[in-house]
Amino acid sequence: MCRLSLREGQRKLNGGCQKMKRVFLVLAFLILLLTPYGAYCKEVPFTLEDRDRIIRIEAKLAEIDKRFEQIDKRFEQIDKRFEQIDKRFEQIDKRFEQMMTFMWMLVVIFTGITAATIGFAIWDRRTMIRPFEIKTKLIEDEISRERERLNLVIEALRNLAKTDEKVAEILKRFNLM
Repeated sequence: MCRLSLREGQRKLNGGCQKMKRVFLVLAFLILLLTPYGAYCKEVPFTLEDRDRIIRIEAKLAEIDKRFEQIDKRFEQIDKRFEQIDKRFEQIDKRFEQMMTFMWMLVVIFTGITAATIGFAIWDRRTMIRPFEIKTKLIEDEISRERERLNLVIEALRNLAKTDEKVAEILKRFNLM
């Protein structure tokens, strides 16, 4: 059996105690760090001055709320005005569209009247000129027939001028020979 000496036992005991002391100190330190200090603090009583301060803050908040409500009302009024302006623009757009439609109708009517007038003028001229054209054609045909006869008469007079000197003189005077 092994016997330990007294000194060795004390050393082992002191070494173990030292470790225990260290662990205990670390645990105590952690407990102190982790415990809330507020739990041990005394509450400060609520003073009259604090109450008055809260009342003033509530009054100011109520004023701010009223101002925000007024601003909201103003925004609603502005929104209504914008809606009225939008309606007015829509009315103006409709009116402008109606005017443009009316202008196109006027252009179409004016173009139709102009085309009809020009067509009528052309038709009238042709119908008025057609009888003159027919008469002119008849006169031209008659003149061409008469010209042929006149050429035959002049030819006959030239043949006569070969035998008669008076006829030859007359034809020379009129440059027909």
